[in-house]
Amino acid sequence: MLCEWTVECGAEDPVLVVPWTDPEDPSRHFLDLRENPDDLDWLEEAAQHPSLLHALRALNAARSPVFTAKCDVWKMSAEELDPLRQELDLIPEDAPSGLASYIDLLWRERSVFVSFHQHEQLMHRITRLGAALQHPYASLECVLRPALVDLSGPQEGFTISLYLKALGYDDQAAEERWGATLVDVAKLLRSRAFTTS
Repeated sequence: MLCEWTVECGAEDPVLVVPWTDPEDPSRHFLDLRENPDDLDWLEEAAQHPSLLHALRALNAARSPVFTAKCDVWKMSAEELDPLRQELDLIPEDAPSGLASYIDLLWRERSVFVSFHQHEQLMHRITRLGAALQHPYASLECVLRPALVDLSGPQEGFTISLYLKALGYDDQAAEERWGATLVDVAKLLRSRAFTTS
């Protein structure tokens, strides 16, 4: 799998704020899936994509080193498909469809959450181990951003946004490849490589 990471921590870059509410649609808001796993039933994206439901359940489980703050899934546009096909060295006829998603992850351990250096190490580890996954039609990009979390008192730290994209010969194949890759990435993040930092 193609894997890369970037840092977006400049003064003009967005900051993840948790809890959050979508100002255009107040029904869309932060769900603490650690405390209330049944809230997954209210998440439209999870209902539409079983692989996302599985991944969110795993990433927010009690033994997971992370929890999720935000996610979305979308069908890739032509403008998104072309550069990814080039990066994956695919011809348009083999991959005319694509599905993409992102999940914002927060590390549970406070010493990790507040450390830029530890997040850099985590992104190195995610991309190194992710590159070994056998998903030639998929890519993973990790983006490090600042985060402000106020669940039991305000804390400033960092989030890693996982952008996962997969291509296929039709929409169903793209969804299947995306789903298989997402499940493997969630397993990777729950592995021993991430349970201690």
